[in-house]
Amino acid sequence: MKNPGWIDLQVNGHNGVDFSNPELTEDMVIKACEELFAAGTDIFLPTIITGPMELYRRNIPIIKKAVESHGFADKVPGVHLEGPFISNTPGAVGAHNPAWVQIPSKEAVDQLNADGFIKIITIGADAQNAPEAIARAREVGIHVSVGHHMANYEQVKAAADAGAELLTHLGNGCPNLIDRHNNPVWAGLAEERLTAMCISDGHHLPGDLLKVFIRTKGVDKMIITSDQAEATGFKPGRYFVLGNDAVLEPNGKLHNPVKKCLVGSASTIGMCMDFLESLNIWSEEELTKMGRTNALALLNSK
Repeated sequence: MKNPGWIDLQVNGHNGVDFSNPELTEDMVIKACEELFAAGTDIFLPTIITGPMELYRRNIPIIKKAVESHGFADKVPGVHLEGPFISNTPGAVGAHNPAWVQIPSKEAVDQLNADGFIKIITIGADAQNAPEAIARAREVGIHVSVGHHMANYEQVKAAADAGAELLTHLGNGCPNLIDRHNNPVWAGLAEERLTAMCISDGHHLPGDLLKVFIRTKGVDKMIITSDQAEATGFKPGRYFVLGNDAVLEPNGKLHNPVKKCLVGSASTIGMCMDFLESLNIWSEEELTKMGRTNALALLNSK
């Protein structure tokens, strides 16, 4: 189908640029932006994963200055912080460094948002003080997604009560083996108020599971993201990605074979939408909702 202008709410990096790199420069940001726009991504949120507070203080202003000075503010309206308020439990923490996980608080939210450039923050619904931090984030105009957690339904419900609106890459950011009934995947599906963000690169979720998730949530409550990392555009091989010794397979799977977890993806949002379209289940209008319309509505809301 024709690209209507895909929107990606979770972009860790692109072709050698990592937005969580402590040596990130404005030129790197502009390089990634220009290449992503050329590749068919219309609007996106640079994503910084779990790290020390100093990383956020440094990189958020760099990204903001770069996009504003080059006239990209409409295309890059803010950043997505995927952490640091997530679970440090193995599996749930995924490829993130558990040593940098922090307990959320109203004060920490304000500290992170000093530049007023955060659009989305991912918080573990089972984190201590999660509802209070979520409520504070919403007060200052930050959209909240829950994920990278082992939250049960009551904790996910409490997060939604506090103002959470999204689920970060549902079906991922959890251990490979979970309780068959009491787990964060079922909890996220069961909470009707939360829109699911899912990665349709063909590796994070198999097609049949995407079918189940989308039918359960409904097209209007689904947003496709890429979770792409700096290895997007690289040849197959071994690389250091998002703090991990990762392997990029010939089929595009990007993973840490020791931790047995994925390390973001090596697919753009356009590639993710191509995979979703290849399943031959949804109409062009439905694909556009999941790849653009729903994300745009979120970005335009307060």
